[in-house]
Amino acid sequence: MRRREALSRIAILFGGSLIGGELLLNGCTNGLKSSRTLFTDDQLSFLDEVAETILPGTSSPGAKEANVGSFMAVMVQDCYESEDQAIFKKGIGLLNDRCKKEYKMDFISCNASQRTTLLKQIDEEQKQYMKNKKPEQPNHYFTMMKQLTLLGFFTSEEGATRALRYLPLPGRYEGCVPYKKGQKAWAI
Repeated sequence: MRRREALSRIAILFGGSLIGGELLLNGCTNGLKSSRTLFTDDQLSFLDEVAETILPGTSSPGAKEANVGSFMAVMVQDCYESEDQAIFKKGIGLLNDRCKKEYKMDFISCNASQRTTLLKQIDEEQKQYMKNKKPEQPNHYFTMMKQLTLLGFFTSEEGATRALRYLPLPGRYEGCVPYKKGQKAWAI
């Protein structure tokens, strides 16, 4: 065996173990299947409505326009531990059940005022829960929903460019930029 041939075989062998043998054996289309099965389309719509209630559209876009529901689903599926995933999914049902109990209809059917009132109540409950929670206790589902809504919106194109002042990078660094009271915050 020649040296070049041995080196190319080693490169394929190590590259295959890094990339994944299944990808090399099956090709790109078969090896990289989407596994977005943790949430249904109805649950994604629900998450969009919850996010829109937390950050509604005004003169700037709302969370629904930024597609925050899908962002939440990806983050929960790809970044959360299985325990937190279960709490988050259960929270969707708890929130909707609470809405049915209070308003005799599901969350999506309620008007904006009813949604806001309900989420304010749940927000107060989660604040108390988080204040008294022990380190080994899980997070409250609504805490996760709020955090993901804010993260998803302000890191989206709509949030960063239309709700915040946007400065594309790379650009010139200015360590001190004057700020006038009432201006939008900076997004970089």
